[in-house]
This record gives sequence, C-alpha cells and structure tokens, in this order.
Amino acid sequence: MMNIKNKLTLMSFLQFFVWGAWLITVGNYWFATKQWSGAEFGAIFSTLGLSSIFMPALTGIIADRWINAEKLYGFLHILSGLALCYIPQVDNPTTFYWVIFAAMLCYMPTISLSNSVTYNILKTNAYDVVKVFPPIRVWGTIGFIAAMWLVNLSGNKASANMFYISAFSAFILGIYSFTLPKCPPQKRIDEHASLSKKLGLDAFKLFGTYKMAIFFIFSMFLGAALQLTNMYGDVFLSEFGKMPEYANSIVVTKSTLIMSISQISETLFILVIPFALKRFGIKQVMLISMFAWVLRFGWFAYGNPAGGLWMIIMSCIVYGMAFDFFNISGSLFIETSTDSSIRSSAQGLFMMMSNGFGAFFGGIISGQVIDHFFTHGGVRDWHNIWLSFAAYALVITIAFAIMFKHEHNPHDVATAGH
Repeated sequence: MMNIKNKLTLMSFLQFFVWGAWLITVGNYWFATKQWSGAEFGAIFSTLGLSSIFMPALTGIIADRWINAEKLYGFLHILSGLALCYIPQVDNPTTFYWVIFAAMLCYMPTISLSNSVTYNILKTNAYDVVKVFPPIRVWGTIGFIAAMWLVNLSGNKASANMFYISAFSAFILGIYSFTLPKCPPQKRIDEHASLSKKLGLDAFKLFGTYKMAIFFIFSMFLGAALQLTNMYGDVFLSEFGKMPEYANSIVVTKSTLIMSISQISETLFILVIPFALKRFGIKQVMLISMFAWVLRFGWFAYGNPAGGLWMIIMSCIVYGMAFDFFNISGSLFIETSTDSSIRSSAQGLFMMMSNGFGAFFGGIISGQVIDHFFTHGGVRDWHNIWLSFAAYALVITIAFAIMFKHEHNPHDVATAGH
C-alpha cells in the first residue's frame, strides 16, 4: 500500500501529464496540420483563461462547503477526458473552440483543487506543507515532461493522437482520485450566517486587503506572461524550419524536447522554494520570478539554432525559476496567509487571477497584436515579438517592486506550514 506522500506524488504526476500531452504542441497541430489562422489560435488559448476566471473559484467554494474535494476533483477529470476524446473529430476552428472550452471548464479548476487536496491531506497528517509540498509538486512537472517527450518521440507533436493520450490519462486520474484520503468540506453552513458566507464568498474579502489585492493583480499580469510562452514557444522553434540553414537542426526536429528543458529546470527550482521563501520572502521571490521572465523572452529574441543555440537553452533553463517562483511560491503564500476554512476558495482566486484573467487577456491580446504588428506576408517577426514580451515583463517587475508591501519574517514561513 502506498503511503500518503506517494499517493499525492502520483496524483501530481498525472495532473500535469494530462496537460503536457497537448498544451505545448497544440500550436503545431493548429498551424501545421489544420492550417488555421493565428488570431483564432489566440482565442483557443483564451479558453484556458475564461474557464479559470470563474470555475476554480466556483469549485473551490463547492469543495469548501458541500462536496469532498477529492471526489469533485475526480469527476472533473473524467468529464474533461470525455471532451478531449472528441477533439480529433473536429474539422473547423469554431467547433474546436467550443470543445476545447468544455474540456478546460473541467480541467482548469483541477489545478487549484489538486493544491487544496494536497494541503488538506498533508495538514491532516501533520506534515509541514512548506517543506513537503514542493518535492511532491515536482513530480507534476516530471509528468508534464514525460507527456511532452512521449508526444514528440512517438511522432505525434502535430497529430490528433495527443488528445487521446491526454484523455486516457485524465480517465485514469479521475478514477484514481476516489482512492485518495477523504477531504471533506471545511465549514458547515450556519443558518444564521450572512448570504455571503452561505454562498462561500468569504475568500473574495481578501481583495479588501491592500497586500492581497496587489498580489492578486500582479498574479494576473504574470499569468499573461506564462500564457505567451505556452502559446508560442514550440511554434517559434518549429518555424526555424522555414529557413533552409536550420531546417534539419535539432531545434526544429525535436522542438518539443528542447522546450522540455524548461520543465526539467522546473524540477530543480521547485526544490529551492522552501529555502528561497524562508531566506528572501515572497516579495523578493516574486521579483526574481518577474526578472526571470524578462530573461526568458529576451534570450528567445536573440536565439537561433546555430550560434544562438545557447540563448535558446538559457531561456528554457531560466523558465524554471520564472514559473516556479511565481506559481508554486504564490500558491504556498496563499495557503500560509489565509484561514483553512477558505483554503480551496483562496486557491481558486489565485487560479482565477493568474490562469483566468491573465491567461484570457494574454491569449486574446497577444494573438491580435502579433497578427497586426508582427506578421508580414504570413511570416512572424519573432525577434520583435519576444522583445515586446520582454519589455512587458520588465514594466511589471518595476511596478511590483514599488507597489507590493510585505515585511518578511523568516520565522513565520518556518511555522506557517504546520
């Protein structure tokens, strides 16, 4: 029988295997296989954002008040798998949009639910979440990498089979979720409580605190940055194949494997998070993440498969810091800064702002801007695309440094996870 940590490790692995099977490579399926337009592609990625605007918060409220979180988590994965199974049958971008939207309505809230389930089970079993969560979460990244490699090495990085692979793993995870320790609702409904409390909207009061409001707002801006690299990273590398001198380079033929260096880097930086949070505090860790996004985009702007290969590789390496120091540290910050009675709701809010509003605006606006300003005769000007993204990240970094007020106390981080 598996112990608690091993059970959660397998859940984390499968959670991101489902996503990794198609997220990075769907651009190749869209542009190369289906040959649909770029503006419509931005709309497709906006479904991640739209579904994250309200579904994580809604499912968080449901898990906090009415349904065991692990059961809700399992049902959502099974439903998302059904939608993913249908995607290969779609032959026009409009239908594709609605089917992927249905899949994301079910999948996106499971990201925050997986965090709240893990925190609930760890705390129930007297584990320190700040120390124990990152080594568990790192297996999610390994799952994402494994899916990327499977899709690329099996010759399916532009094939509809990626969606079948994702759906099958979603079914497995959905069924497996029902074997996890029970995570019952944290709060009984008080008949005399206010309507806000009865509906489970207490977590939205976090916006009334300046520090938390600023944190959530900048989570939205960083969520947009994450969306940009998910949407265009693999497409960027694959399009070097249009240049004869790079057509047979490893960057083109194994673009997904090159991109997976980003996730391999994540596995290292995740393990640094407990030390970084204790030593530097959430503000410094977030600033490091933001500057890492500047480097991520800047190195892509000047990289190429020949003399600039080292820049592409460095961009992928620094991604681990950019993603983890924002996403994982942000989740831990929310967990250790909010009451357990709104645990799932607060995680849902974080998801709503970063992968919701951030991803939605990042997907829609970037698709239109790239088509209007950086695409000429069907050819995308990647150098200036990435430079504009780097400038965006730099502005966000400076603004956050000025506006976010937080006094770091190492003792608070050391004790908050218990």
